[in-house]
Amino acid sequence: MKQILFYLFLFFTSFGAEKAYAESPNARQAREIFDKVWNSVYGPQGATFHYKVNIIGIYKTEGTIWQKGKKSKYQSGNSKMWNDGKTCYVVKKKEVLVFDAADENRDKHASRFKFEPDNYNYSIADDKEGLMLTLKQKSSRVKGVSEVRILIDRHTFAPIRLRVGVGLIRATVHISQFRSGGIEDTVFSFPKELYQGYKFVDKR
Repeated sequence: MKQILFYLFLFFTSFGAEKAYAESPNARQAREIFDKVWNSVYGPQGATFHYKVNIIGIYKTEGTIWQKGKKSKYQSGNSKMWNDGKTCYVVKKKEVLVFDAADENRDKHASRFKFEPDNYNYSIADDKEGLMLTLKQKSSRVKGVSEVRILIDRHTFAPIRLRVGVGLIRATVHISQFRSGGIEDTVFSFPKELYQGYKFVDKR
C-alpha cells in the first residue's frame, strides 16, 4: 500500500514535450496552468511536501516526499525509500530491498498509474479555496488514471489537494509544507550506516 501512495505523486512524471490543447479557452488555460503546477513539482529544481492520504475512507496515512529529476525519496511511518537516480533502496521492517532505479518491475502497481497528458480533457473553475483543475480521461478504454482533480493556490499555483481515480480506487491527498527548489542531491543518498543491522536483499 505504501508503494501505491508513492505512485499517486509520480503518476504524471512521463510528460512528453508535445501538447495537444483543445480549442476551448477554458481548456487551454487549464492545461497551461497544469503545466506550471507540474513544473513546480517535477521541474529540475525539485520539490518537497508533506502529504496526508485518505483512500476511499478505509486507509489513511501521511508522510513526506522529495523529488528532483529522476531522484526521489519518501518517508511514511516505518516505510522509507531513497532513489538516487541509479539505485533504489526500500526499507521495510528489518530489511533493505535494493533495486536498479530503472527497473519498472520493482513495483507491480506502477502500470496502474500511467498518465499521458493528451489522453485527458482539461478544465478549470474557481473554488472557494483556490482554483480547481479537473482532468477527465477522454476514453474509458484507456487504462490508468481515469480522473484527477487538483486544488491549487490561486496566486502561487502550489498544490493544496489532489484527488485521483484509478479503477475503483479513489484517493484524496492533502498537501502542505510545499516547497519548490532548494533540494540538495544529498537528500537522495541512502544512509547505509543507519541500517547496519538490517538484512540487505539485492533485487538487481
